Amino acid sequence: MSDEGEAMDALLPQDAARARLIGRVWRADLRLPTVVAVRAGRAIDIGATVPTIADLLRHPDPAGLWAAEGEDLGPVEALLAPPDLAWPGSPRSCLLAPVDLQPVKACGVTFTRSLLERVVDERSRGDPARAAQLRAELEALLGGTLQDVRPGSPEALEVRARLQQEGLWSQYLEVGLGPDAEVFTKAAPLAAVGPGAWVGIRPESRWNNPEPEVVLAIAPDGRPVAATLGNDVNLRDFEGRSALLLGKAKDNDGSCAVGPFLRLFDDEFRFEPKLMEVEVELEVMGEDGFHLHDRHPLAEIGRPPAELIAQTIGPHHGYPDGVVLFLGTMFAPVQDREAAGMGFTHHPGDRVRIRSDHLGMLENRVGHTGTIPGWRYGLRDLMADLARRRRL
Repeated sequence: MSDEGEAMDALLPQDAARARLIGRVWRADLRLPTVVAVRAGRAIDIGATVPTIADLLRHPDPAGLWAAEGEDLGPVEALLAPPDLAWPGSPRSCLLAPVDLQPVKACGVTFTRSLLERVVDERSRGDPARAAQLRAELEALLGGTLQDVRPGSPEALEVRARLQQEGLWSQYLEVGLGPDAEVFTKAAPLAAVGPGAWVGIRPESRWNNPEPEVVLAIAPDGRPVAATLGNDVNLRDFEGRSALLLGKAKDNDGSCAVGPFLRLFDDEFRFEPKLMEVEVELEVMGEDGFHLHDRHPLAEIGRPPAELIAQTIGPHHGYPDGVVLFLGTMFAPVQDREAAGMGFTHHPGDRVRIRSDHLGMLENRVGHTGTIPGWRYGLRDLMADLARRRRL
């Protein structure tokens, strides 16, 4: 990994000494993924007490489990592996995504910036050459109208009705303004990649983006247990052609990155109101010299995180192993890269850094699916490995 020293320095939150952090590590010596607590910058294997993240989320006192005894695996920075070695089964011990048995769900168009870009996707039919003109027209028509409107409110429903009368109905305006949030399945259990790993874009995609987000780990009873960072990699041309292609646009090998660690909610870092103080920074560095940098606060979100949790898990949909929830992206990169008016798209080899003072840094490198390591380690493998080491 380029600038490896810089990446290591930023891996942990700024207040790491006060943060209760939980991660997962592939132990090459044991041929086993294990849960670790990060204490004093070191990874402590607590897998004998907490075999899976599901066990952590089901426990009445997850913060108490963070203090469990275990084997010291050394500094967490030493476990940050280069992309070709950052996967379960690797010959080198490495950090993994800090989630396991949980389905990964994601909320869409929860920020006005993202809402406008989804409408651009839809109206351009996935053609980036038309995006700049459409973006200008929509911002002039909608930008000021939507900025301070809370979805589902009487004001939002009035705006929605007026737009429908003007012939500007959109499926994205429906979920961006209406009472029902968009909640879709981003990845299956164990499909997410962690810090240092490759993230994947399909080689036939010509318009795609990183989507940095704050991510929650939620208990089976709906309690928010922890927060981390994520990259909801998106193929804009696929989704723009048809919403029915959302699965192909969103769910591919390496398209879901989570990490570096779960930060448990506690007296120091409360779900409310501390989570809303989180700011997220995005940096993309290309091998062609391209550089993109942006920063936005979670406080710009249109729907409160508690509402998004309630629309994801509850009496209508249970998750016995807990659930991981992306809260939606506050970023919509439009900086021209290849030609004027064409906006941003990834190139293979891009480094994507997603940072937060409260949550640390998630860095990944971009590659084409089919050439990067694919998803090969599944639930049966995990259960077999845990049973072999008598951790079940």
